[in-house]
Order: sequence, then C-alpha cells, then structure tokens
Amino acid sequence: MIYFRDLLSLWRREFAAYSLSTLRSDLLAGMTVAAVALPLALAFGIASGADAAAGLVTAVLAGVLIGILGGAPYQVSGPTGAMSAILLLLAMREGLSSVWLAGAMAGLILILLGLLRMGRVVNLIPAPVITGFTSGIAILIALGQVDSAFGLPARGGESPLFALWTHLRLGDLPHFPSLCITTLVIGLMLLWPRMVKKSRVPGSLVALIVATVLANLTGWELTTIGEIPRSIVLDHGLRLQDFGLTRMGHLLVPACSIAALGAIESLLCGAVAGNATGIRLHTSLELIAQGLANFLIPFFGGVPATAAIARTSVNIRSGGVTRMAPIFHGLVLLAVVMLIAPWMSRVPLAALAGILLVTAWQMNEWKTIRFYFERRLKHAIGAFALTLLATVVLDLTQAIVIGFGFSALVFMSQVSGLHISSQELDHTRLGRDAEGFRPPSQPVKVYYTSGPLFFAAARRLFERVEAETSADAILILSMRGVSLIDATGVQVLRELWQRQLAGGGDMLLTGMQPRVEHLLVRTGLREELGDARVFWSADRAILSLHMPLGEPPQVEETPAPAEDPLAWQVADRSGPSRGEAV
Repeated sequence: MIYFRDLLSLWRREFAAYSLSTLRSDLLAGMTVAAVALPLALAFGIASGADAAAGLVTAVLAGVLIGILGGAPYQVSGPTGAMSAILLLLAMREGLSSVWLAGAMAGLILILLGLLRMGRVVNLIPAPVITGFTSGIAILIALGQVDSAFGLPARGGESPLFALWTHLRLGDLPHFPSLCITTLVIGLMLLWPRMVKKSRVPGSLVALIVATVLANLTGWELTTIGEIPRSIVLDHGLRLQDFGLTRMGHLLVPACSIAALGAIESLLCGAVAGNATGIRLHTSLELIAQGLANFLIPFFGGVPATAAIARTSVNIRSGGVTRMAPIFHGLVLLAVVMLIAPWMSRVPLAALAGILLVTAWQMNEWKTIRFYFERRLKHAIGAFALTLLATVVLDLTQAIVIGFGFSALVFMSQVSGLHISSQELDHTRLGRDAEGFRPPSQPVKVYYTSGPLFFAAARRLFERVEAETSADAILILSMRGVSLIDATGVQVLRELWQRQLAGGGDMLLTGMQPRVEHLLVRTGLREELGDARVFWSADRAILSLHMPLGEPPQVEETPAPAEDPLAWQVADRSGPSRGEAV
C-alpha cells in the first residue's frame, strides 16, 4: 500500500500541469532516446549471449514498465553494457535458460530490497570501487567483441579473456571485410558529433545504417544478426516449470550479482540525473519497478535490464519532462519492431561490434580516473585497480566484495589513529584523611583522547595507560574528542576500570558525547561507574578529587549538551587542544 501511495503521489506531482506543449516535449525526447537505444538494444542483446530480438524486447518492456512504475520521471531503462558482460559469462557457463531464471530471481531480490527500503546501502560502496568495476566491465565488453570485429570463429570458454587467449594460441587471422565494417562504424561514431553539431540523430544509428548498406552493396560475406520477429513475445523464454528449488539454489549467486548490478546502475543513474534536474530519485520505488520489470521480461524472452545513464542523459538533454518520455521511447521501439524488423536482420555483427567497442571506451569514467592518478591518491588507485582486475578475472560479486573489503581496510587504517595525550597532576595530598574522602597520596593521571574508540584502535588506549600509569592511581579519561565507540571500546574501558579498582586506584570519565554515553548505558558500564565517576569536563573531575566521594564540586554550571550542541566540539579547558598520536 505504501508503494502505491508513493507512486500516486509522484504521478500527481508530475502531471499536475501537463499540457500539449509538455506532451510534445516528451514525445520528441522519447523519439530521440529511441534512436539512441535502437542500435544499443541490438548490440547488447547479442552481447548478453542471447540475440538482437531479445535486446529489442528488453528495451521495449523495460522502457514502458519501468517508465510507468519508476521512482523518477527521467529514468530510461533497457539492456546495458555492464549487464551484458555479466550475462554473457552466465550464458556461456550455464546456458541461456539460466540467464532468464537468474534474471527473474534477481527481479524478486530487487523487489525485496525496495520493500525493505535498502536503496541507501548502495551509497556505502566507495567511488573507486564503482569506477574500477565499470572499467572492468568495459574491458569485458571489448574482449567480447573480438569474434565479431575480426570475423573470427567463436571459441567457447569461461570468459572473453579465455576466448582471446584461444584465438592467439591458435593463430586465428582477422577477416578483412568484418574488420573494415567495424573500423567504419568506430570512425563514424567518433566523427559524427564533430561533423554535425547538435544533431538529434545519434552517430551510432548513422553508423549502423551506413555499415549495413555498404555490406549489402559490396556483397561481402558477413555474419548478420539474423531474423527478428515482429513481436515482443519471443518463441523462447522463461517458463513456470523452470522454477525448481535445486536449480534456483544453484543460480542464487548469479541472481544476487545481477540484482546488485541492477541496483547499483539504477541508483547511480538516478543520482547523476537527479543532480542534473534537481528532482530526487525515490530509491525504493525505483528498486521495486526494476524488480517487477526484470521478473516479467524473461517470460517474453528478454534479458535483465537496468537504468541506463547514457539514455537517461539523452532524455534530459532532449527536453523530456515527465515519465511519458521513457514510455514513448519504448513505444517507438515497439513500432520499429513491428514495421522494419525484416530489414534489421541484415545488420552485420561487425557493425554492432564497432558500436560496443566505442560504448566500452565511453563507459570508463576517464575524468575520475585521471583525477586519482594525477593527485596520486594511492588508496583510491589501489581500490580502482584491484576491483578492475577482479572484475575481469573473477565476477561481479567477488569484485565488489574484494574492492569493498580493500577500501574498508584502508578506511579503518586511516580512522584508527586514536590520539592520546596525558598530564600527570602534582598532587601529594588531595584531601583530608577521613572516611568518605579519597586516599591522600594517590597519583593522578589525566588522559585526553581524540578519535574513534573502536576495535582497530581501542587497545592502544589500554596499552598506553598500562605502560604509564600504575593501578593504584586515579585515572581521569577525557573523552570529549571520542566521536564513536563500539563493543571493543566499551570492553577496554571496563578492563581499565577493573584494573584500577583491583590495584586500589580509581577511574573517572569526562566529556562523553551523547551516543558514546548511550552505548555505555546499554552495556551497563555507565551504571557500574555511577554518577560520582562521570563528569561534564576534566576540570570538574579534578576538582572533585578534593571533595567527598559522590559530592559534586562547587563550580560554575556548564550548559547541558542538549542546550548547547556546539559545546561538544570545544576542547576541555583543563587539557591540551591537540593530542599526540600513539
């Protein structure tokens, strides 16, 4: 119910002032996007291990279904290069029927992610990991076009990298006509934007038409994309009887990979487009829409789809206003399927290979990559290179895990720099030698800590105190600079507290931030210490040493944290402003 309520709310806002002028803008934008999407749909269908018809069916259904149900008016979905690289490996290993079943399973996973509102989890993936993954996918796409671009016989294998090695080992020679067509398409795609400024006809479509005409006029023997039926319901596709527990369990990891890629691509596309339009993507709605479409598309013979940044950008630049633009894009492609499908069957595979090679080059985030290397950001370069290599050699799931794990280790190494400074107070007698007062001759040591007190750094505090302070001393820990604490940090504080008590000393805590104190309350340590050992600031803790245990020092009141949030950012008055690193 919440999904439909949110979707209706989006529809009402989009179409509140809809007019004939808006309709005209959406129609022109949809036609322009369709012109861009047509050659890509043909190419990505084949690159996915299926055929050109599967790519067209995917583009039509994804454009219409996700356009209607999606979380933003600008998202244009369909087959993509990143998805095709993953699907090709699965098709080579398990067969095309496994691609359909894994795609439907991925759709269910995406629906679940949307219902659980887990779209923000994607934001936790570091940028260098995403950049490395994208570049790795680009390499896989390029390697996958070797057979078609050079007119070589298809070589079976576990990956395009293995197929390339097989060609080199067997000494396969390129087919000259195929190489000419591929080169022509690449040249036209690169030169068209320079020759014709602000053209609504994309260079990929122009190159596809020119290459097809040339191939047919010359009579070259070239492999073509084959017959495309005038229907969006293909003869082959997923069937209900294909759903079996054993087979679904076998395909669970590939399905998770497809779902993860679909979520990453769609939400990143939404973030980029949202910055360009100022319209925020509703992530939960988008994930559910992607999931519903990807569950249904395999039954029609299509392949998994996701939001496409290039097509979405074209939609925005072409003046698309509402979700009618991506819907029109799908309907125009449907018209193409119905009207000119027989002519499209003559398109040579070498032409599509040229389109995919240019697309693979353009997929790379070259500006970001140059920034990492020019600025010598070693950690970013490491995460980028490691993820790229893992994507090419392994698969999506392993690449993301490896890249994320490397970035997490780097992050923990960077933030684990707990800073600790200490100050020994020159107190020979702290109060009268009477019951209820502190012992008169104990040493007092104040430690000022700054940084996160979590598992990667907490032990440093214990080691520092253990090396410098005796167990019979009064230990004052100023924690105003501790922004967060975890279970290990709490355990270290408890061990210090128990150490001091066992040795006849004591421990006082000062300046705890709210969420730090909240965890101490939850773990019971706050109750163990009691109010008499917890202070607002280090100076109040020091003054308390001259008072009976439990009696608050008579000092000027300090505003409570809730009344003065900025007070938490101010260093203790009694300690240094910066600590020395341990």
